[in-house]
Amino acid sequence: MPLWGVSVVAVLLGLVMFVWDLGSIGLVDETPPLFAASARTMAESGDWLIPQVNGLPRYDKPPLVYWLMAALYSLPDQQRWDPWGSWSAALPSALASACTLLLLCLLTSCWERRVLGQPQGLWLVAGLLYGLSPLVMLWSRIGVSDSLLTALVALAMVSSWCSFTSLRVPWWICWLALGLATLTKGPVALVLFGLCWAGYALLEQNASHVWQRLRPLPGVLVSLVVAAPWYVVAFWREGTPFVESFFGYHNLQRFTQVVNRHASPWWFYGAMLLVASLPWSPLVLLGLWRGLRRGQSLSRFAACWLLSVLLLFSLSATKLPSYWLPATPAAALLAVSVFSQRDAALRWCVRLGACVSLGVGVALASTPMWLSLIRDPDLVDLPPQLAASLVLPSAAGLLIAGGLVALWLSASNRCIWPSVPVVLVQFSWLLLLPGVFWPLLRIGDGLRSQPVRTLALRAQVVQASSQTSGVPIAMLGMIRPSFHFYSRAPIAYEGTSAQALVDLSDRLRREPRVRVPQNSPQILVAAPLQIEQHRHWAALLSPRVDQQGRFGLWWLDLSRLDRKAQLLQQRQGLTPTWQEPRPERF
Repeated sequence: MPLWGVSVVAVLLGLVMFVWDLGSIGLVDETPPLFAASARTMAESGDWLIPQVNGLPRYDKPPLVYWLMAALYSLPDQQRWDPWGSWSAALPSALASACTLLLLCLLTSCWERRVLGQPQGLWLVAGLLYGLSPLVMLWSRIGVSDSLLTALVALAMVSSWCSFTSLRVPWWICWLALGLATLTKGPVALVLFGLCWAGYALLEQNASHVWQRLRPLPGVLVSLVVAAPWYVVAFWREGTPFVESFFGYHNLQRFTQVVNRHASPWWFYGAMLLVASLPWSPLVLLGLWRGLRRGQSLSRFAACWLLSVLLLFSLSATKLPSYWLPATPAAALLAVSVFSQRDAALRWCVRLGACVSLGVGVALASTPMWLSLIRDPDLVDLPPQLAASLVLPSAAGLLIAGGLVALWLSASNRCIWPSVPVVLVQFSWLLLLPGVFWPLLRIGDGLRSQPVRTLALRAQVVQASSQTSGVPIAMLGMIRPSFHFYSRAPIAYEGTSAQALVDLSDRLRREPRVRVPQNSPQILVAAPLQIEQHRHWAALLSPRVDQQGRFGLWWLDLSRLDRKAQLLQQRQGLTPTWQEPRPERF
């Protein structure tokens, strides 16, 4: 198939996998609503320099992904055609993953013509290996910065590789992509790029050639021209708090210390390598081994690319699954690289991958045995809903059928190309998207997100009818940023302890962003239903205004709150602590 045909198929595949059915569910707590609320505030306030959420600057990420979201929130009638706000938030991630898939398909198509001498459809294998990664499927549908970072890192890596191997691709494209990546998630992209090419130069023993082709000194200047102006202006306007939060906390401290209890063992990203490439992790491991030992240039470069992610984030104290996303394109390239050599190792890896797919199907078929082990309080109704639906049996049937056919073809060598069994299994996984993955997202949204979303919309109506619009709402005992997004009100997030009660009373009188006007005798409170039996809060609440799932909405009398706070201060010696610095406060 010519390159234009590959491009057309890859674009259609990317749109179906990542854009189709986007926005059918609401925002998923906890991080995506923070991005969405910040982007919507940009669009509505006209301040596009520093993202802000719930009245506070959000320094954790640079603004590129916020700018893309805000551009969508700025479109006419956005609230009418995107009522949940999730389409505008997630579309940049979806399109970024679609572009990464297209890039991988084009690169693999050129590689198989150049190295194998004839097309074997490996470009389709590479695209599906990337797009069907469990991590890619999930993060492509939520509004955060990781998919955009992955796309820009992939563009930087691939364009630098093309510049290194030929003169057809300008050398500056990779540095432009790195500048945009630095505007997406900070300097991590430059670190990954440097580690990858340093490793490749070391293995190939051609550091001078790499330096000559990539031109890092003018290249870094290109990246700085793209990214530095925002950082300079942000520092000029925000000063030390910006530097301490963005560089100190969200970059340096996340690397050196465990943040938000995201601790994992040293082998965490080794496990992610296996999980993120299911069911073809054996092909990735074989490609990694061959690339490091005696691989062709592209496979060796992909191995260095993957290992740079593995090394950097394994050294990091804070570990999150999304950190592995920039390695998923490299894993796809490593998997297809092994098809250049048809030997017993390749056949065994194909059979093992088919067995893994078969095993996943069997595990899904046995869900009644382990479904009751789910203990999430927001998903108590998940087991009966799944048991009553055909979602999991359909998934099990697809995977078992695809695995059995692939095993039969690979074991008996009935196919001309060894990639045929792989494609058959991949298509069985592709059918899981409309048949299983999207329905599961809707079920999860209905159980976990819809109660909070409905309660927030109800709070908006109640405030409007009581002429307290714009008055803050207190959310006690839980942190759900989606409540702020959908209620469009400032939210005072607090716990349910005596200290939290004292802090809330003081905040509502003194903190500007959640201060209550003097003519407002009460505010709304959203909390789990158990708060009605809480010894500190039960007497302060009016009869329940509304209930959604395990959450409720009440009026809280402010004079009684202040008296209770004064009593706790006198008896227990408590003093307000809300002014103490909290990096993750919002």
